[in-house]
Amino acid sequence: MKKILFLFITAILLVGCSNNASGDIGKETKPLVVTTTGQIADAVKEIAGDQVEIKSLMGPGVDPHLYKATQGDLQTLEKADIIFYNGLELEGKMSDIFEKMKKEKKVVGIGDIVPRNQILKDEAHPELSDPHIWFDIKVWELATKEITKTLSEELPDSKEEFAKNEEVFFKKLSDLSEWTDQRISEIPEKQRVLVTAHDAFNYFGNSHGMEVRGLQGLSTDSEYGLKDIQNIVDFLVENNIKAVFIESSVSDKAMKAVIEGAKEKGHTIKIGGELYSDAMGAEGTEEGNYIGMYKHNVNTIVDSLK
Repeated sequence: MKKILFLFITAILLVGCSNNASGDIGKETKPLVVTTTGQIADAVKEIAGDQVEIKSLMGPGVDPHLYKATQGDLQTLEKADIIFYNGLELEGKMSDIFEKMKKEKKVVGIGDIVPRNQILKDEAHPELSDPHIWFDIKVWELATKEITKTLSEELPDSKEEFAKNEEVFFKKLSDLSEWTDQRISEIPEKQRVLVTAHDAFNYFGNSHGMEVRGLQGLSTDSEYGLKDIQNIVDFLVENNIKAVFIESSVSDKAMKAVIEGAKEKGHTIKIGGELYSDAMGAEGTEEGNYIGMYKHNVNTIVDSLK
């Protein structure tokens, strides 16, 4: 009798555990939001708070222009409830993946939503859009609104919370923009020239009154040659520019060639510091979030050029 009673109780417990595993735990699991870049992941975190689980595919030092999805990435994307990517061909090698996944789940290219009159073009190739929208704070707000809209549609019970979080986040961005303008004003006007490895900072220059020059084009996938190096060197010498900048996600080989070229012409140029362009800093550091990354760049630029 005792043996029969034991087996009966065990069976009930097993059924209970089974039901809990397939039901209650599933309900408690937060929706998974997968992003490509850290900048987008940070914006989702600011707006969604703790309502979702967030995973970014591209970490510190990763170049999204050249990034190829791994098998692990594909599995993560398959598990995602919502996917946010930059668009505007930033993740060029992943575009086909996102187009296919749009048939299965919510997949949003936040840069593709920004009005065309707010998107900068490549001067050499007008048919190409500049994807580095996070460096113009006002444009980034427009893109971020799409995150709020999507989260509100997919998780309507948290709609009011998302709206409040967006308001707080945008106040932070407004303060950041004002602070940046104040810092840039410390640089003499003739020295407000930002020279980097590739054209990632045109939005930054456009919004804060700086001239920007990049050795490569909008993508690090672009080729550059001796003529490109010589053109940058001539510009630096003619305008008496004292510093150029390297990027955390781009090799410094090109900028070292520029420095050597200027040296041959009797003009000394230093590396003003390392900027975060296509990727942010390590998680847990000041540069590991959007505002900290932006401030690091501004401080590095101003301290080297003023």
